Amino acid sequence: MPTPESTTRVLLRLRHWARPALPRIALGGLTALGASLLALAVPQVLRVIVNGPLLTAGSQRGVVLGALVVLGLGVLEAFLVWCRRALLLTPGTGVERDMRTDLFRHLLDLPVEFHDRWSGGQLLSRIMSDLGTIRRWTVFGLTMLAVSSATLVVGIGLMLATSWVLGLVYLVGAVPMIWLGFRFREDYKVVARQARDQAGDLATTVEESVHGIRVLKAFGRGDDALDDFVRQADDLRTTEVHKARTLSRVSFALGAIPEAILAVALGFGVVLTSRGELSVGALVAFFATAAVVNGPVERLGMLLAMTLDAKAATDRYLQVMDTASTVRDPQDPVALPAADPAGSRVELSGVHFVHPRGGSDILAGIDLVLEPGETMALVGLTGSGKTTLLQLVPRLYDVTAGSVRIDGVDVRDLTRADLRSAVSIAFEDPILFSASVRENVLLGTDLTGPAADELVREALDVARAGFAYDLPDGLDTVIGEEGLSLSGGQRQRVALARAIAVRPRVLLLDDPLSALDVTTETAVTLRLRRMLTGTTTLVVAHRPSTVALADRVAVLEDGRITGVGRHEDLLSSHPHYRYVLTALSALDDAQPDELAEVRP
Repeated sequence: MPTPESTTRVLLRLRHWARPALPRIALGGLTALGASLLALAVPQVLRVIVNGPLLTAGSQRGVVLGALVVLGLGVLEAFLVWCRRALLLTPGTGVERDMRTDLFRHLLDLPVEFHDRWSGGQLLSRIMSDLGTIRRWTVFGLTMLAVSSATLVVGIGLMLATSWVLGLVYLVGAVPMIWLGFRFREDYKVVARQARDQAGDLATTVEESVHGIRVLKAFGRGDDALDDFVRQADDLRTTEVHKARTLSRVSFALGAIPEAILAVALGFGVVLTSRGELSVGALVAFFATAAVVNGPVERLGMLLAMTLDAKAATDRYLQVMDTASTVRDPQDPVALPAADPAGSRVELSGVHFVHPRGGSDILAGIDLVLEPGETMALVGLTGSGKTTLLQLVPRLYDVTAGSVRIDGVDVRDLTRADLRSAVSIAFEDPILFSASVRENVLLGTDLTGPAADELVREALDVARAGFAYDLPDGLDTVIGEEGLSLSGGQRQRVALARAIAVRPRVLLLDDPLSALDVTTETAVTLRLRRMLTGTTTLVVAHRPSTVALADRVAVLEDGRITGVGRHEDLLSSHPHYRYVLTALSALDDAQPDELAEVRP
């Protein structure tokens, strides 16, 4: 396990995002420092007043003049505090926006394998609450930590200059405070990270429960979900209480120790004054300065806590940002040759694939060729690797060994944008977005205006998704999160229309019509073949009816292609193919007719 980086080293990495805002942050810090220095100047004015007009035969004019100087310093200090807030507010939100945008961009770039491992709640907490913590520290914590440190140095310097004896007494009290600071840092940084991780887990629980609310209700497991949530919420509360107690202990000490030291210093000061070794004005100035210095000392615990919270949040943010994408664009990309009206040739040669998390080969030497424009069905038992094979073509995963070529070009030699504009895929479990039907269908194309409307019409027609016109707002109906306001068959047909609208060279269908009845599936498949003439199609088939409509069939068995040919030929010559079809037929017969509710 790598050694954790120091707080300073981690927080310094924020300068990459904070650099554009640094001028205003620095100016805001200077105004805050100016306000603190003005506060320290007030005791010196009081020293002059006490030693002058108040203790001598001074005039009323001297007292009034001194009071006006103090008033002026106070007004100027208030103005500088207002300037600090005005200067720091905008750049802080800009830093947060840039970091949030960079994280989202990176999440989109990371491969599917990363998203298989990471929960949505953890990522959501990083992109929202963690960045909010970083913003607050950047615009307030960092500035006040620097200003408080400078105020302490200047203030203690003034106290020593006023009376080196009383200044040394005050400095002696700094020793236990420094020790407490180190102890606090070690204790607090552990619970600060733990609390943020637990908050991410809690967000994941909420996300999963809301996403699976139909399942929880159908099985009557709402109470179980609530119990799990309450347990996690209690764990988070316990950690937060531990944080608060740790902070309260150090805050109490940082408040009590300076006050106790000032009581001791007062005794020494009275003795020194009575001996004539210290003037009354100097004594007043010392304690007035100490009162100003005690403010930063008492804030030290809060600022340390804020800094350690920011460190934990930055660690979590950088944990994602430092994750390198394993699926990258080549340094010297090549272009696909011009599209052939007859279609593209797809070749898989010696393809092996082992899941990034380890294990045996899922695909153990695939050799398969799809001729230009043909429709090939991929058949195999559940878990044989059919979906994995499909995902290698658009590089959702990269092959472990071997190659995938389109028109003679290795897909790893193409940019991902070029590759995925040529290859379209429709999954068995369709994911739609909280947008209109029109926007979902046009997701993979940049067309607008009448051309886009015509494309949507054709795609919906081929996918037999005419029900979209009957929705409350027609094609502009917002279909809700993941399209759950639609039935399963409706979602599949909209997702299929989205894949069709791209007009790809290569179309990959991962059993995208499993929620349709055989009649509708056949109608959709026939329309697909007519519309996508010149498109090479590989379809994972779970129904004999789908298999029969393909030009050729490939049999996937134990991670290898063990047979390729026409349906009739394989049926007579390939025992495993017959066994798979028998299993598919039995499954198909066991499924009830679900199409009354999804037919347009």
